[in-house]
This record gives sequence, C-alpha cells and structure tokens, in this order.
Amino acid sequence: MNLHVEIRGQGYPLLCLHGHPGSGRSLSVFSDPLCQRFQTIAPDLRGYGKSRTTQPFVMADHLQDLQALLDRLNCDRCLLLGWSLGGILALELALQTPQRFSGLILIATAARPYSRHPPVTNLELAFTGIAGLLNWLKPAWEWNIETFGKRSLFRYLICQHNQSAYQYLASEGVLAYRETSSLASKALSQALRQSYNRLDDLSQLTIPALILAGEQDYHIAASASAETAAHLPDATFHCYKNTAHLFPWEIPHQVQQDIEAWLMARPQIVETVSR
Repeated sequence: MNLHVEIRGQGYPLLCLHGHPGSGRSLSVFSDPLCQRFQTIAPDLRGYGKSRTTQPFVMADHLQDLQALLDRLNCDRCLLLGWSLGGILALELALQTPQRFSGLILIATAARPYSRHPPVTNLELAFTGIAGLLNWLKPAWEWNIETFGKRSLFRYLICQHNQSAYQYLASEGVLAYRETSSLASKALSQALRQSYNRLDDLSQLTIPALILAGEQDYHIAASASAETAAHLPDATFHCYKNTAHLFPWEIPHQVQQDIEAWLMARPQIVETVSR
C-alpha cells in the first residue's frame, strides 16, 4: 500500500512509527524538535489517518508497507522511532533487515508486551466520551479534568493531568482516534491473541537502542519495557516516575531532552548515507 507520509526537515532520515489509535501527526511531540536536525518520516500506517483501505489486513502488511515506503524514498539506512504498536513494528523491521537501521528509539513498548489494565466499566466509558468531547471543545479545562478526566479511562493513559497532556489529547488524540479504522482495530486484536514474544531474537540486534517507559503504564507495563532493554546487547533504559502510557505528552520537554542527549552521545549512529 502506498502510505500517506509527512516528511519534514533535512539530514539523516528518521522513520517515526505511531501507535494505536494514531497517525503520523500524533508523533509531532517527537518530529517537531527532531526535524530541526533530521529528516523525519512519519507515515500513517495502513488503516490509520489518511492511509485508508477497505480490505482486511494483518500486522505483517504494515512491515511490507514500510519497507516499500523506504524503497520509494531511496532510504537505504535510517534511525527508527516507534511508540507503543509503532515500537513493536520498529523491532520487527530491525529484525527483518538489520542492515537498514542504525539505531532504535522505543517508546512505551516491548518485545513481550503485557498489560496490567483493570476491567473497564460502562461509567468509565461514558466519562471518557464526555471528557474527550469537552476537552476537544475547551482544551485543558480544569473543571473538565477534575470532574470527568480523572474519573475516565484517561487516568490509565496519563498520571499527570496537566495542561500539556490535555492539550495533546485535544489537538492530536481525538483526531487519531477518529481516523483509526475498524479494520486497523481488528488487525491489532488478531495480533494480540497470538501472544507476541520476540525476546529470544533480540540478541541479533547489535545497534544502539534507547528504551523509554512510564512507571505507571497500564497498557504496556514498564517491567516489559525493562525486560526488552535487558535482552538487547546495546540498550539504554529510562523509566519516568508518575507517568503512564502517554508520558511523552505528560513530560514532553524531559523526553525530548533525553532523546537528544542519547543521540548526541552516539554520533556513530547518524552516519552519512547516499540518498
């Protein structure tokens, strides 16, 4: 599939992969600062954003789409950044063609992901809908956060109910949710039933990796991210206290600074390539 993609900046290419629900736009928290130094490539995965489809698909189709995208862009080697589902796809791409990638930045993801999310109630679903709508109409409204946000499913996605998190939820979260197709949800559900586990294969990945996690992540437990880091030959792991699955939206400046520091300390992963 010919994916819709947003390309920004100049320099060494960085492929940015979003999660579920999501789109390339929902990675602006990374691409906005990184496009100042890199050429950020942020596609909408098949069934997400503007990469629309009417045909059922499976997770492996994402990998074919992404390899084809890099071929189309004449991108022989690049960095990989993936958030949640995007991180799993980043791992798969790196395992599939390790010579194509010089480094991995994995956000709230794992090679053996497991959740600790409690059962969802109808009341929480109702509060989530109300909180999301009101936040879209009036972003980061304190009354809405206290009345509905903290009693909704948002409390399993963020710990710090701050202005930053709710601004991102309004500007990017709502649109990402609306532009995620039922076919994408079905493909992910099918994959989750297969008990994904690639820990034993991670020793093959000798490229530098940065793994970031939120301590209170209910969707992909921080311990699963730490386990992934432990199985990678060259990994740096950071776990942020009082944050959850959407921690890049809770503490964006800290996350951006840590990514930048990691990249600056490893200039060898940003070598010159023929484009």
